[in-house]
Amino acid sequence: MSKALSLVIVAMMIIQIIKPLGLPGLRHRRDFWKLAVIALGAISLTVLLSHGQS
Repeated sequence: MSKALSLVIVAMMIIQIIKPLGLPGLRHRRDFWKLAVIALGAISLTVLLSHGQS
């Protein structure tokens, strides 16, 4: 799950650099780093949630 999530976030970061997404907080090309912070939090959350299930 975290690998697929990583690929989606990286694709969004590339798109953000080429053409900004226009979402609140992501209106400029320089805002692509915010996607990396969101990705770090999302991947950490999936790891924490899946750690207890194995």
